[in-house]
Amino acid sequence: MARITRRMFTAAAAGALSGPLAVGSALADPPPREGHAPPPAGGGGSTAMRGMWVASVANIDWPARPGLDKAEQQAQLLAHLDTAVRCRLNTVILQVRPTADAFWPSPHEPWSEWLTGRQGRHPGWDPLGFAVREAHARGLELHAWFNPYRVAQHTDRSKLVDGHPARRHPDWVVAYGGKLYYNPGLPAVRRFVQDAMLDAVERYDVDAVHWDDYFYPYPVAGAQFDDSEAFRTYGGGFSSRAAWRRHNIDLLVKETSQRLRRDHAGVRFGVSPFAVWRNRSTDPLGSDTRGGVQTYDDLYADTRKWVKQGWVDHIVPQVYWHLGFAPADYAELVAWWSEVVRGTGVDLYVGEALYKVAAAGQPEPWHDPAELSRHLHHCRRHPEVKGNVFFSAKGVSADPIGAMSQVVRDHYRTRG
Repeated sequence: MARITRRMFTAAAAGALSGPLAVGSALADPPPREGHAPPPAGGGGSTAMRGMWVASVANIDWPARPGLDKAEQQAQLLAHLDTAVRCRLNTVILQVRPTADAFWPSPHEPWSEWLTGRQGRHPGWDPLGFAVREAHARGLELHAWFNPYRVAQHTDRSKLVDGHPARRHPDWVVAYGGKLYYNPGLPAVRRFVQDAMLDAVERYDVDAVHWDDYFYPYPVAGAQFDDSEAFRTYGGGFSSRAAWRRHNIDLLVKETSQRLRRDHAGVRFGVSPFAVWRNRSTDPLGSDTRGGVQTYDDLYADTRKWVKQGWVDHIVPQVYWHLGFAPADYAELVAWWSEVVRGTGVDLYVGEALYKVAAAGQPEPWHDPAELSRHLHHCRRHPEVKGNVFFSAKGVSADPIGAMSQVVRDHYRTRG
């Protein structure tokens, strides 16, 4: 399905480089993105990133529940976009492939159950196409958010719609921690998930491809991710299974970057990882933190490497702790990531835990309406920080204890 976009000139220039990309190819690092805009001003400046996530998995933000009719779903989505405009944000990151499914008519995967309540059922409209048009009409960027490997929030494959790739290829799937995942160690899986995600880029004028923090799943006590057969087949030459797993995720990131830069040069590529790469006690290059999870060791995601290699255009670490939190201080992590991106050309945006504001069980700083605003003031001390992204849309709308309103008053006085 062809698309006509405001990036046609750039894409046409890139088309001369088109051709099949071999899975697992050891190609040179991707070149810098042609036509990539210069980094925006840091902090809360008028050209900085001012974003919010709109999560669809489990109907966190949108739709409010499955099975709503077209008019209700559209009205709710428009309300989120209008809230973004009212708060003088400039970017919406919309989750469109939460669980090996789609919020557009994909030839690869079924319609999402989070739309209709039944996987594979057509919702009667094209949510991603509508979102792109309406966001751009409001002067907002629309970043398409995909989860590469998560298949289902359960382990019963019979609940997947007939014809689902995970049913056609049961050898692709690993049950772990009460959920189903595609196996990142299989080259066929890696190619398939890229094709499934990039189909949306072929069809729609999205401004960026966005991934969150899920690669290999988070550790579950007492559970093993059973990829032994894949490791026996493809893991030769690696010093450990952990090194092989990191290589698998590196290939996913690198190959996706290559395909975007070759075929869709105007579309940016960003990842939003858990903010602790490694603790300094584990690695002298790590942050002065005591994170219980380290992305390098536990999710097999070498996020620092992706920045240093220039495989991503921007990085959005989820710095979901308050200033002064001893195990993972917001100030320490912002400084650490600022050092990581310095001189790389990769833009740094900081992910903000709006969902923690005034939430039961959170420590005292999260019950102070000025905490988030202090985060943005702190970011201004680091010129490498090019903006902030808030999780998530329902918090932006609800504005608990006026925290988002204070951010807008203090930092977003004019439209971004």
